[in-house]
Amino acid sequence: MSEHDFDLLVIGAGSGGVRAARMAAGRGVRVGIIEDRYWGGTCVNVGCVPKKLYSYAAHFGEDFADAAGYGWNIGTPQFDWPVLRDNRAREILRLNGVYNRLLDNSGVTRIEGRGKILSAHSVQVGEKTYSAERLLITTGSWPYIPDFPGSEHCITSNEVFDLPVFPKRFLVYGGGYIAVEFASIFKGLGAETTLVYRGNKLLRGFDEEVRDFVQEEIGAHGVKLLLEQEIQSLERKADKLLVTLADGSQLTVDAVLCATGRRGNLAGLGLENVGLKANAQGEIPVDEHFCTEVPSIYALGDVTGGPQLTPVALAEAMVLVHNLYSGEAARVMNYDNIPTAVFCHPNISTVGLSEEKARQVYGEIRVYSTSFRPMRNTLSGNPGRCLMKLVVDDASDKVVGCHVVGPEAGEIVQGMGIAVKAGLTKADFDATLGIHPTSAEELVTLRSLTRR
Repeated sequence: MSEHDFDLLVIGAGSGGVRAARMAAGRGVRVGIIEDRYWGGTCVNVGCVPKKLYSYAAHFGEDFADAAGYGWNIGTPQFDWPVLRDNRAREILRLNGVYNRLLDNSGVTRIEGRGKILSAHSVQVGEKTYSAERLLITTGSWPYIPDFPGSEHCITSNEVFDLPVFPKRFLVYGGGYIAVEFASIFKGLGAETTLVYRGNKLLRGFDEEVRDFVQEEIGAHGVKLLLEQEIQSLERKADKLLVTLADGSQLTVDAVLCATGRRGNLAGLGLENVGLKANAQGEIPVDEHFCTEVPSIYALGDVTGGPQLTPVALAEAMVLVHNLYSGEAARVMNYDNIPTAVFCHPNISTVGLSEEKARQVYGEIRVYSTSFRPMRNTLSGNPGRCLMKLVVDDASDKVVGCHVVGPEAGEIVQGMGIAVKAGLTKADFDATLGIHPTSAEELVTLRSLTRR
């Protein structure tokens, strides 16, 4: 009989934690999982899922306007925030139940409460202490709010879905993908939206041509961009907020969303009890097998500082469980060519290298790109444009980067992700027949070289 309560005790029931728990339990491992707030984690509760639902909602305003050019007379549509908010809340509750049933049916013991590590093999939850042969930390990340006068009046992506009243004047502070997504969403839902960012260009880390194109499109969609600016202070004025910027200018808004980054969710976790130290971003260092400096303690997902994407955490969990419990040769997670999407308006999706990174890696490259109004926007008069781009290693002819900006970009690039991961060449793309008429066919009909 084991001296421990569990073989594996998981702290955090997000995507990675739930997947690891279920897969390990399926191999006969005795598994417990601890969660104090969100069964299903950030993605299901205050991340990918509700954000995508709100993004769908925000598109309808433009869709209704576009319909007129196609002969539909639907009058003046009215948006009802409580209906969207409450329908989303019910859907999230349904998904919470799904996650709970998946864990229960897998034989995983669910433990409600905040876990605090006491030793290399024990975790305290409330008044009880549980022991395990191995601990796995999957507590994810948490929104970071910089310190400035009045910062306590900011909301984060944790609270934005449940605002009691729709903010007619909405300010987003930040320039990353979360900031850009919510600026687009609230503008689409009808708010007068301003985005304040200290940099001179949004979406740092993305392909430069994509950044330029998206920034122009977002501005054309009506989001007011205040770049190379910072919030100096916030002051509550009755039910409004007075925002003072670094240059002394002021704005009055109904809500300020702070989307200035995320840090590891480690508060009260007890890392100090086992000698583990997080870095400045609150991330736990691990080796290629997700092991910390304490041999019995592992960590994966957002809390380790890798790509903050649900599919990454899921894949890491499967690699870890395989390595610990399969008895087969160890696997190593491959982080190359991970497809991703940004659900701003217009959508962005990308896989592989940016033009700039490809030039560093390969030296000689070829770039094929095109921008155009999609067919759907012709009769509607919608001025929105798409961007399609392929980056090719000149020596091997392999497509090493694919970038799409436009409607349903993620749906398009998911398929392109297979091609890039498989190492297909530009000649392979050229030999593939397009589906006509679609926007995606541009990716297999790009013949004119844009630049080297």
